[in-house]
Amino acid sequence: MNVFFEEEGSFKVASVMTENPSSLQVEAISGKRSKIKSANVLLRFEGALSGFMENASTEAEGLDVPFLWECCGESEFGFEELAEEYYGGKPTSIQAAAVAIRLHGAPMYFYRKGKGRYKAAPEETLQAALAGLEKKRLQAEKVAQYVEQLKAGQLPAEFDGKVIDALLYQPDKNSLEWKALEQAAGETNQHVVRVLASCGAIASVHDYHLGAFLREYFAEGQGFPDMDTPVLPADLPRAEAEAFSIDDSTTTEIDDAFTLVPLADGVTRVGIHIAAPALGILPGSQLDQVVMQRLSTVYMPGNKITMLPEDVVTPFSLNQGEWRPALSLYLDVAPDLSIIKRESRVEQVKVAENLRHDTLEPFFNENTLEQDTGHPYWQRLLFLFRLAESLEKARGKYDPTRPVQLDYNFYVDNGRVRIVGRRRGAPIDKLVAELMIEANSHWGGLLAEHNVPGIYRAQNGGKVYMTVKAEPHQGLGVNQYSWSTSPLRRAVDLVNQRQIVAVVQGQEPVYPPGSDELAVVMRNFDLTYNAYNEFQTRMERYWCLQYLLQEDIHEIGATVWRESLVRLDGMPLIAKVHGMPELAPGSRVIIEIQKVDTLLIELESRFKSLEHVEAAAESEAA
Repeated sequence: MNVFFEEEGSFKVASVMTENPSSLQVEAISGKRSKIKSANVLLRFEGALSGFMENASTEAEGLDVPFLWECCGESEFGFEELAEEYYGGKPTSIQAAAVAIRLHGAPMYFYRKGKGRYKAAPEETLQAALAGLEKKRLQAEKVAQYVEQLKAGQLPAEFDGKVIDALLYQPDKNSLEWKALEQAAGETNQHVVRVLASCGAIASVHDYHLGAFLREYFAEGQGFPDMDTPVLPADLPRAEAEAFSIDDSTTTEIDDAFTLVPLADGVTRVGIHIAAPALGILPGSQLDQVVMQRLSTVYMPGNKITMLPEDVVTPFSLNQGEWRPALSLYLDVAPDLSIIKRESRVEQVKVAENLRHDTLEPFFNENTLEQDTGHPYWQRLLFLFRLAESLEKARGKYDPTRPVQLDYNFYVDNGRVRIVGRRRGAPIDKLVAELMIEANSHWGGLLAEHNVPGIYRAQNGGKVYMTVKAEPHQGLGVNQYSWSTSPLRRAVDLVNQRQIVAVVQGQEPVYPPGSDELAVVMRNFDLTYNAYNEFQTRMERYWCLQYLLQEDIHEIGATVWRESLVRLDGMPLIAKVHGMPELAPGSRVIIEIQKVDTLLIELESRFKSLEHVEAAAESEAA
């Protein structure tokens, strides 16, 4: 005796060895013995096991499922009953098994009601299921068509701008377009973005990277809503001396400027003047809401997205020839460069000139400190530089043996980029940086002294963090450090300036002690500012790679940073180098540029040789 039975969702046959009321001991054709439940047996038959399932499956393939559905009626039935109806008499064991197999394989047509028992699906439900199946079939055909087009470098007609935008930045992974793109990428062993690019879907690689950032942080666009221009206070006292600023040639938001006035007994009064938008941007105003949404100016090579609209920046920016409201810190500096007095004022300052790095630096650099170059500001710049060195020494951070490091400025014109290196700690940079540290540290202390809360940058144990408490910044060597010298570009500086102005003018602070508002601004700013910096770094990397392509560079010198990572000459680009032997950090090497991919921001390079000492010396001299 043999049995046809169901086990784990599939049909099997075996010969019966022993039988109990609730179970059977059976042996399969392979000789494997097992125990099955009697309830799982659907059919008993005599004859050979060999070929039974093959013949039943072949017979099942010939059965017309829709005809079976029409034959079975609306009542529940057993498969043998339907087999007898279908074949017009008692079916053979193979025919009965074939019907069971066919019913089991058509769940849209037949609902299972138990072992070997079924019920026909209602016609309305069946038609809906069949329509769904047909839809899936057509969708599969469409996906296959898309895949072949994408693999051939052709953009399907349905991939319009809206679809491409979604695929690049926020794909619906259940959409046909994404499924096709993902499949095409897998079959061609490419990144999905690369597949789209090969089809001409990305008109500008630069705009693709920019678009990803804008979609996340400027979804409503870069423009500003219509707002009233802030009203500047008209009754502020005027500073006694005209100021000058020092900035890069591309700077339009001029936050800081300086004055020098000689006093009696060789004392010099140095003024650090910071643009004062806090006097015109009222807390809670529409403009303030824009500031708290943007939180910072976004910088990238060749472009920027300002925190404030131009018609708001202009009345506050310390522009040449204009009187502007300012928060000023005056330092009375003795002949030995020690500071004997500090005083803060809210006033107006007139800017005589906006000095720019590119035109100023030839007249004032580390090689021109000993002799007047004839620049009208040389004497004043020299005094401020000597003061800056004194302030650096007072912080315990002066180190003339510190290795030279470079910063880089990017200038983009019609898609071509220039990368200009500047020595970090050059006299102009040190002059500005030290005076800003002095102002930020002093004003942070002023807030703490008056128990007025502010937002601080602190460093402890190597970790840099933001806090609403006046805590030391070990890296800078100051007791506290509150960002407050770039209020046209950073929301934190604007918030701190409101607090400082309140203290200087003897008013109640905008954000009183115990207010949670400062902590909210701090957290939002910290997250957003870090994201903006990451974007800037990414775009600088993009332009570094673009520079390699633009200049058709195949070999370039580099300095080993650590392990297989090097810093390329002439740009702020760190890259992994294949095949580089183990070398000490600082070693000079020549690397071969093998592949530059600005779309995926990737660089493939290989070690070529160590740089000769003579070549290294020439590079350093250059």
